[in-house]
Amino acid sequence: MIVPVIPWWTWAPSLGAAVGYAALAAWGSRFGRSATTGLTLATILLHGLALVAAFSATPVRFGFALALSVTAWLVLVIYAVETRLYPQLGTRWTLAGLGVPAVLLALFFPGTAYPSLASPWLSLHWALGLASYGLLGAAVAHGWLMQRTEKAIRGGGAQSTALPLLGLERLTFRFVAAAFVLLTLTLLAGWYFTELMQPAAGWITHKTVFTALSWVVLATLLLGRRRWGWRGRLAVRMLYAAGGLLLLGYVGSHFVLEVILRRGA
Repeated sequence: MIVPVIPWWTWAPSLGAAVGYAALAAWGSRFGRSATTGLTLATILLHGLALVAAFSATPVRFGFALALSVTAWLVLVIYAVETRLYPQLGTRWTLAGLGVPAVLLALFFPGTAYPSLASPWLSLHWALGLASYGLLGAAVAHGWLMQRTEKAIRGGGAQSTALPLLGLERLTFRFVAAAFVLLTLTLLAGWYFTELMQPAAGWITHKTVFTALSWVVLATLLLGRRRWGWRGRLAVRMLYAAGGLLLLGYVGSHFVLEVILRRGA
């Protein structure tokens, strides 16, 4: 079985985080503001402890499920900080609902073992890649919220949040720009690491192609917004496309390797 590979001390924070996310998703609207904030912070802390435990295991393991778990954690940390500045945002139950499968998948699919990291560049590449995943995930969440708000306005109903649509749009594109910068650094670090440690393997792989395509979509979106004022449905759809391509780049390919083909990278 796969589960025994994970140290026993990762189970408690992982399961605690899953229960916390489930409680926020199911009953978050019934809690008071202070109780909801406290539960959110405690759940994020437990999730973070689970990630620390996973990365502290020997040998180090990494795969699609852990990448998803880190991405979900980063998005939720961003959300927790952001709601302190913009209390009007109201996507907690959706994000919490995404946190449950992310935490549990990381328990059952710990990923590929890396007995030794041949270069610190690999750790840097991972860190940049995960950070870009998290920021782009936050941008996608804001894009979805922006789309909901715009639909509510067009339908003459109440807005999904009290935050103005233009404010949501500015927040979304800030995350898009930050994700683009980190994705650029991820590609450069990946190229340098490959050339330094595995020059014969070549840099161009299916993961690189999907990641580069995501980079192109983000670059086009940012250029289109700056030059031609792209916004609304076009911008959100391009954002979804970039997020989907980035997921296919690492998470999708490693899901096939680890779950379908049952072998490492």
